[in-house]
Amino acid sequence: MLEELVRLDKEVFIFLNNLGSSEWDGFWMFLTNKWSAIPLYLFLLILSFKQYGAKKMIFLVVSVVLLITVTDQLSNFFKYGVQRLRPCYDPEISEVMRLVKSYCGGRFSYFSAHAANTSALAVFFAILFSSSYKYVGIFLIVWAALVSYSRIYIGVHFPLDIITGMTVGALFGWLFAKLYIFAIHKYRI
Repeated sequence: MLEELVRLDKEVFIFLNNLGSSEWDGFWMFLTNKWSAIPLYLFLLILSFKQYGAKKMIFLVVSVVLLITVTDQLSNFFKYGVQRLRPCYDPEISEVMRLVKSYCGGRFSYFSAHAANTSALAVFFAILFSSSYKYVGIFLIVWAALVSYSRIYIGVHFPLDIITGMTVGALFGWLFAKLYIFAIHKYRI
């Protein structure tokens, strides 16, 4: 069963990865670059300050730093524990895929830290802003999905890496949002 799942994952990856074209490569490379989201992060900080004030926003920033640290390091733990080769290192498919980046990155791919981190942020802020800025949550979920897909497009992650990363990120985003809400009410931050 696991072998069949891995085979299907590779087939779906090849299909999705080969949908790309050089005209779109720049867009997906921009989207996958972690620095391209800085304006979005600044926007979220402004909304956080507007909704929560300075004291709660500082606690929110600490919560986000912890959230990203947890999802990122959990991804690394799984990458080195599972040791599934990235598509660009997999000898079965490396010749039939598109690698858009100039380099492949680390050897292992399961699961995507990009997918986990962006999904964690999206769910965290979607929950926190659900009553005040309901469309922000929708935008963030779409943004996380696009960033996650970009990892398949550029050739560095399989679909299951993305699905797992998004699921783990969403779970931790939900947990940290609930913990943040609990803490600010219980301790009157």
